[in-house]
Amino acid sequence: MHIESLKYFQEIAELKSISKVANNSHISQPALSQQIQKLEDSLGKELFIRSNRGVKLTEAGEVVLKYADNIIRTYNKMLSDLNEQDSQEIKIEGEYTIATYCLPCAILNMQFKFPNHKYNLVAAASDKIEQDVLSDICEIGFTTHPAQAENLHSKEVINEKVVLISPPAFDLPEKVELEEILDHKFVILKEDCIIKENFKEALADLGYNFSEIEIISRLDSTEAIKTLVRKGYGVAFVPYNAVRDEFSAKEINVSRIIDYELDYDIYMINKKAEFLSADVKNFIANFKKLGKHICY
Repeated sequence: MHIESLKYFQEIAELKSISKVANNSHISQPALSQQIQKLEDSLGKELFIRSNRGVKLTEAGEVVLKYADNIIRTYNKMLSDLNEQDSQEIKIEGEYTIATYCLPCAILNMQFKFPNHKYNLVAAASDKIEQDVLSDICEIGFTTHPAQAENLHSKEVINEKVVLISPPAFDLPEKVELEEILDHKFVILKEDCIIKENFKEALADLGYNFSEIEIISRLDSTEAIKTLVRKGYGVAFVPYNAVRDEFSAKEINVSRIIDYELDYDIYMINKKAEFLSADVKNFIANFKKLGKHICY
């Protein structure tokens, strides 16, 4: 099985069109069809149902698509390692908010302390990070939950402070009880995350259901949430590291909930020591020494 054919297969599955992929890839449609036919022959399965309206995956195609992304990324990681054998670069993945707001600060601290280290930090979905560590696509992952796989090690390394942000006009105090702010309109992330999980648990303890609070918008990113809060539409729970600049510029107010613990720990996950290079072991050992509040 040629990796190039698998890449074409993945693109066709996404666009549902052989002609579009051929056009985008500057390859003739017959040549692309032949590539896919060779892939099907090597697997002994038909991967696409073809029609005048395009293509759709067969059941076998769905199975291949499930593994294609990881195979391609593992292959690319192998090429990267071959090309960068002398760079000793440590590849790190973090959940989107962690990689965007928390880890840059933490890794900068590491860079100051260990200037010879080279880091490649990438944001990734939480469900992929653990698999990427297992597959050696990255050496270290940072998530809000400990790893589930038995052959991975998890360690709480950073405590992320969660704050309630609000427009200055709301004049909310620096310290407030949770029930005192439930009449406000909330802006939240669309996807499930540790902040939302902790908020739901605190509400349940107070006897409220999450569906009872007024949510005016469910957004894809913390940046979008900050924009709506700055414009005065509502309040939101976010990591403090995500709003330090806006708070310093007095564009938003920051409050702490005093009767419930909404802060969360960030876990560093990696393979067990016998599977790690000396550089990665060194990074892990020294990262732990920085302490859980290195970004404040």
